Amino acid sequence: MEIATRVWNHKWKIDPIVRSLIDTDFYKLLMCQSVFHNRPDVRVTFSLINRSKHVPLARLIDEGELREQLDHIRSLSLTRGESTWLRGNTFYGKRQMFRPDFMEWFENLRLPPYFLERVGDQYELTFEGSWPEVMLWEIPALAVLMELRGRAVLNDMKKFEMQVLYARATAKLWEKVERLRDAPGLRIADFGTRRRHSFLWQDWCVQAMTEGLGDRFAGTSNCLIAKNRDLEAIGTNAHELPMVYAALAEDDAALAQAPYDVLADWHKEHSGNLRIILPDTYGTVGFLERAPDWLAGWTGIRIDSGAPEVGAEAAIAWWIVRGEDPTQKLVIFSDGLDVDKMIELHARFHGRVRVSFGWGTLLTNDFRGLTQDDRLAPFSLVCKAISANGRPTVKLSDNPNKAMGPQSEIDRYKRVFAVGEQERREVMV
Repeated sequence: MEIATRVWNHKWKIDPIVRSLIDTDFYKLLMCQSVFHNRPDVRVTFSLINRSKHVPLARLIDEGELREQLDHIRSLSLTRGESTWLRGNTFYGKRQMFRPDFMEWFENLRLPPYFLERVGDQYELTFEGSWPEVMLWEIPALAVLMELRGRAVLNDMKKFEMQVLYARATAKLWEKVERLRDAPGLRIADFGTRRRHSFLWQDWCVQAMTEGLGDRFAGTSNCLIAKNRDLEAIGTNAHELPMVYAALAEDDAALAQAPYDVLADWHKEHSGNLRIILPDTYGTVGFLERAPDWLAGWTGIRIDSGAPEVGAEAAIAWWIVRGEDPTQKLVIFSDGLDVDKMIELHARFHGRVRVSFGWGTLLTNDFRGLTQDDRLAPFSLVCKAISANGRPTVKLSDNPNKAMGPQSEIDRYKRVFAVGEQERREVMV
């Protein structure tokens, strides 16, 4: 069935937005296993943060419908087929990536309660509990809010109007795929689960990428789609780990060490292409300057904030100083990417490093210019850990517009991590 008819039918049926506990990003499961083994007793609070205040979520989304979708997620558990896929599949060349003790815990998991309150035109949505349980709320919570916002717009459309909308969106998507196909050697993965237009549209985008790019499409971060489409599940780790480890630090010295403690724990569990450094949580330049030598031997780096060219050049220079060959290293770009930027970055760095891209929101939610008043344009919604064992978390980033945490703690972290002036860059997604 073509996509517009499926979406039209979807409107009139009570279809769950999140239909599986593995309708989530692969990196969340990898991080969850690491937390399960290393910090299982930490108590964490996650909170929804709408950085695009012009999008009045509480006026667009009915609270009852939101609660219905969240309650449905709490009813989910792993199916036998999902458990078999996780237990027996080969990920990144490694069989039984997920260990029996973690899988037994995951098979018995039901997500913990949520706390929802309307405040003005926005919702306050928080999750509290043990870190391994609560962290698995992040991706489905974002997916629900993003899709309910999209449904609110689609509900005003008639059937022919919707057919035209999805025809235009499909043509726009395919034009992007064709342009990427013309860049020799460009490799790319779908990173678009967290702010997708809908599950159906993400799956449609993955099908287009698979058909259009063939082997140059590396796979998808979405575990359910990877399973259903027999694709590689892609992902490593995220800012959540150093943010929580840092919040647990007892003094400034332990705080400065926290990002490396995260990767030391990761190093024990994983090898090869899972050893990817995410250096920007508290500033890329300082992170690399202070990094222990063993980190230089890791496979690569993910660039996720700031000017991507600057981050990649810093990584190349660091590898050279540490006696590594940059041409054998992997640089993954993943921040706010679209076709023009990916082609530009590929042309600049191809041959100097191994280049790959994690394409997110502007793959799975680019309806810009396709509706009146641009009501389906993507917006910046995040769900972050805001405290650990009662202490606030902080993220600095290489873009100060992405910083989060109490200002007094931000100032302290900037001092500890020697973060100076930073370039402010627009945060679109």
